[in-house]
Amino acid sequence: MAFVQYLVFDGAALPLPDSYDLSLASVEADSGGETEAGTVQRDVVRAGVVSISVSFSVSPVWLKKLTGYSKQEKIVVDFFDTEMLEHRRAEMYVDSFQAKLERDTSFRGLWSVSFVLHEF
Repeated sequence: MAFVQYLVFDGAALPLPDSYDLSLASVEADSGGETEAGTVQRDVVRAGVVSISVSFSVSPVWLKKLTGYSKQEKIVVDFFDTEMLEHRRAEMYVDSFQAKLERDTSFRGLWSVSFVLHEF
């Protein structure tokens, strides 16, 4: 059985993640809020904005690649959409990048890397 390719950054397939958490949010206009009557007025400008929290266990080679992606202003990301169960493409950026040494080895360690991808 073949694994699903969850993430592709700028055409480069990433390794299989340890965790993959996709969430959808709405962007609301500033004109929304609570009315004088106490009801909520929502002016949704855009629905279904994707954020993906992901973590990996990687070698130093992949640590260097992922750190490089975290410094880019935007990345073209092909991701597995859990709503449609198919791949989608979006421009995203990396936020909350963290790298943690899990185990020191003769090959410069095993690293846990986690970050959040946000859709523009």
